[in-house]
Amino acid sequence: MRVLLTGGAGYVGSIATERLLDLGHEVLVFDNLGRGHRAAVDARARFVRGDVRTPDELESAFAAFKPEAVMHFAALALVGESMKRPGLYFDNNFAGLLRLAETMRRHDVRRIVFSSTCAVYGAPAVVPMDETQPTAPESPYGESKLMGERLLGWYAQRHGFLPVLLRYFNACGASARHGEDHAPETHLIPNVLRTALGRQARVEIFGDDYETPDGTCIRDYIHVLDLAEAHILALECEAGGTFNLGNGAGYSVQQVIEEARRVTGRPIPVTVRPRRPGDPPRLVASAGEAATRLGWKPQRPSLRTILEDAWAWHRARPDGYGDRATG
Repeated sequence: MRVLLTGGAGYVGSIATERLLDLGHEVLVFDNLGRGHRAAVDARARFVRGDVRTPDELESAFAAFKPEAVMHFAALALVGESMKRPGLYFDNNFAGLLRLAETMRRHDVRRIVFSSTCAVYGAPAVVPMDETQPTAPESPYGESKLMGERLLGWYAQRHGFLPVLLRYFNACGASARHGEDHAPETHLIPNVLRTALGRQARVEIFGDDYETPDGTCIRDYIHVLDLAEAHILALECEAGGTFNLGNGAGYSVQQVIEEARRVTGRPIPVTVRPRRPGDPPRLVASAGEAATRLGWKPQRPSLRTILEDAWAWHRARPDGYGDRATG
């Protein structure tokens, strides 16, 4: 299958590209490199530097490549930044998707796998969280993703699109070739491993007085290779649909740090900071729908495996991709 993949120079997109190519698909990576890395784009893929908000660049890529399907990863994803710059997030995440959808419509491309987020739910009413929970985003980031889901729902009704919406939880881990390199880095596991490498002095824990066994927040960590496999299975989903992607079991911040100390064999100093507004005590997915309808089940659920794979990549590339490292 010919797959046009937006955001393929980013973390999850680069690994989805790698897996698609391993399976014999043709891939065109379309990325503006605003927060991605040219070195993260698999050498076997075609590459076009372009922005989903620029119709002429999309049109040119579609006309030349003639894709049969789209995987859409090109989004901004920092909750805190979205609170400060909501316009940027609605422009990139929603308006960009609208322009992409219109280009798909003109070129009679109906199949799209949309990289969404558990942030569409907001604070959970029930944990583990399934797809029937009400959506109530608490940030422009989550709202922009929910608006994108609704847009694709209307395009399914009016233009025959086949969208698969994947709401995933905390992506982590690495493949042998590709890993996580953001600036600023806001995710727990890369910050823990950067501390183990001596690239930063300590890890910040935001709150240790939650109603959890050790007082720190619990999150559902899912290996990025398992995420990539879910996206590939979604390409074959004829009915479309909305699916949570997670392991169904959570680990606390403290558990992650303690396991990282065991994996790396290095001290990882911590500093406890006050709670951040809006951080719920537990976010854990119920992914039964993905198991039933996509035939997807995480193959790398253990925290140790996740950390070992991420640690191997970070040790091999302590400076990440070695460019300006903005995404």
